[in-house]
Amino acid sequence: MTETLTSQLELGHITLPNRIAMAPMTRSRTTQPGNIPNAMMAEYYAQRATAGLIITEATQISQQGQGYSFTPGIYTDAHIAGWKIVTNAVHKADGRIFLQLWHVGRMSHESFHEDGKPVAPSALSPDAQVWVVNAETGIGGMANSPVPRALETSEIASVVNDFRQAAANAIKAGFDGVEIHGANGYLIDEFLRRSSNHRTDQYGGSQENRIRFLVEVAEAVAGEIGPERTGIRMSPYITQRNMADDEIIEVMLKAAKELDRIGLIYIHLSEADWDDAPQIPEQFRHDLRSVYSGTIIVAGKYTKARGNKILADGLADVVAFGRPFIANPDLPRRFAKDLPLSAFDAATLFGGTKTGYSTYPAATVAAS
Repeated sequence: MTETLTSQLELGHITLPNRIAMAPMTRSRTTQPGNIPNAMMAEYYAQRATAGLIITEATQISQQGQGYSFTPGIYTDAHIAGWKIVTNAVHKADGRIFLQLWHVGRMSHESFHEDGKPVAPSALSPDAQVWVVNAETGIGGMANSPVPRALETSEIASVVNDFRQAAANAIKAGFDGVEIHGANGYLIDEFLRRSSNHRTDQYGGSQENRIRFLVEVAEAVAGEIGPERTGIRMSPYITQRNMADDEIIEVMLKAAKELDRIGLIYIHLSEADWDDAPQIPEQFRHDLRSVYSGTIIVAGKYTKARGNKILADGLADVVAFGRPFIANPDLPRRFAKDLPLSAFDAATLFGGTKTGYSTYPAATVAAS
């Protein structure tokens, strides 16, 4: 049987009514102070509950893990209570939702850290920017990330435990599972690559050492909430943020073999989504299938046609859509009925009010 975007899928303990996932997208709409999830966020996610699976915006596991303004946390009682509003709304709308667990590593700003220093495997600059709201003006904009400080070996176990506790908090908040963010130049990804990891202890040097942190996090999270509730996002071919490493594919495949051993329910491939980005070779997709037996989710500028093709080819099991879900809360219905897609307003992507967030109409209104 040829699978399509409308096909059902058993994902661990839940059934996805379709293979269209909502990709994680930072929107920076939390209540301040405290980065608390709120009713506006609940409305936004509930509107998109017809997705086979919602994967939330990246959510910091600790204060140390924050890198952008107004992004939500999952490490205080207030965070848990706020997220309960969201999960209740999504489940009431018959949806399924995973929380993405995030530690940004060096992709941060001095204003989020008492000593002004983000942490990373090594004290190497990402040569990149993050979105930060000016405390005096209240206006957000892109700001340079400073050179981080290298984590002491003795500190790493505490960060692993932060992931474990965040996963426990997510289940307490009503999530169906979690996705570990191991992609896009954030902390876990930084440990994987020679370009960002110059360590000489057991977390650096060899490929086996560089995947150690990822494996420890995956084991801790899966051990806490169950591997059937645990997925991970990875980005093998993304090179921005000074992350280029010609060994990364070998490293990713070794890591995937370990994730298969642990039993993680899915690997979510974050594919580059800009116009001139490199395409993932088909051989890598086959190689990944050969070492990892779980569900594979792909995301990165997919269309309905491209999504159906990669499913039919057997190289993925679920296709995640990001920006199309922003402007089209009923995206699965639009795909099913070949309705036109609305374009999103980039000016309202980060921060702000309901406008450009939960104000996009469903197709019954947009197509009238």
